Amino acid sequence: MNLSNVMVVLGLVVLASAAVAAPTASAAVEEESYLQASPEDMQWWREARFGLFVHWGPVSLKGTEICWTRGGERRGRKDKLTGSIPVDVYDNLYKEFNPVEFDAREWIAMAKRAGMRYLVFTSKHHDGFCMFDSKLTDYTIMHSPFGRDVVKELADACHAMDFGLGFYYSQPDWHHPDYRTDNHERYIEYL
Repeated sequence: MNLSNVMVVLGLVVLASAAVAAPTASAAVEEESYLQASPEDMQWWREARFGLFVHWGPVSLKGTEICWTRGGERRGRKDKLTGSIPVDVYDNLYKEFNPVEFDAREWIAMAKRAGMRYLVFTSKHHDGFCMFDSKLTDYTIMHSPFGRDVVKELADACHAMDFGLGFYYSQPDWHHPDYRTDNHERYIEYL
């Protein structure tokens, strides 16, 4: 094989590799639309300017942030927050969580009086506790003494009061029995 034939073959291999590795136009569009808010949504958000972000759940009974006991040590942090509540205590806080004075309409009315235009509520964080009814787990507000769907109540209040609404939902679920085990495939299936 002469040098020019080798160059042609190498060129074809490089082109074929690039074609296989390169995302298709539709994949690029799909990825872009997934990663970016629409211009209309961004304009709305810029104009709204002021909103309320709420992260609330059973851990509030302990007066601390979400416990990292289940999630493992936080990279670069070896402080008192890492594992500050034993797993068995943390996992059972929901059995005591009973915010009987919660009033979604009152929250939204107060936010509106303060000039806020939207709410972002943490419906589920990494600890796996759901502030809504779920058929996938019993680790929810519905299985607490409170027994009411906080997410639904907030959504109903926001819609009734013409208040913007968004949810923070964390896919990782440290509470799932297959999280960080040899049954990782079952955990992925759950997600």
